[in-house]
Amino acid sequence: QVQLVESGGGLVHAGGSLRLSCVASGDTFSSYAMGWFRQAPGKEREGVSCITSDDNLAHYVDSVQGRFTVSRDNAKNTVSLQMNRLKPEDTGIYYCAADEFCDWTVSNFRSWGQGIQVTVSS
Repeated sequence: QVQLVESGGGLVHAGGSLRLSCVASGDTFSSYAMGWFRQAPGKEREGVSCITSDDNLAHYVDSVQGRFTVSRDNAKNTVSLQMNRLKPEDTGIYYCAADEFCDWTVSNFRSWGQGIQVTVSS
């Protein structure tokens, strides 16, 4: 398994930007698809974005399409999520996760970071 540590969260006004990073250790990072998930208070964890391991194909849920960009740097064992035009409904704890394939099913991802808070004020 791979160990994951997120950074870059914080408080931002609506319309602002944040960049989340996730550093991996302990296994071959390049072999993993990397997902970003979030959990708002009182809600279930949901998938936000995912990038594949082989061809770096990016996937996004409709609510963040055009505002968020996922990227990875296999040389640095890092996956990033650039979040622009943030909205109050983007508020939540953001997690990076690793698995063999990209999908939106939380239980399919075997490795998780500890999560990091993102708060967007109106």
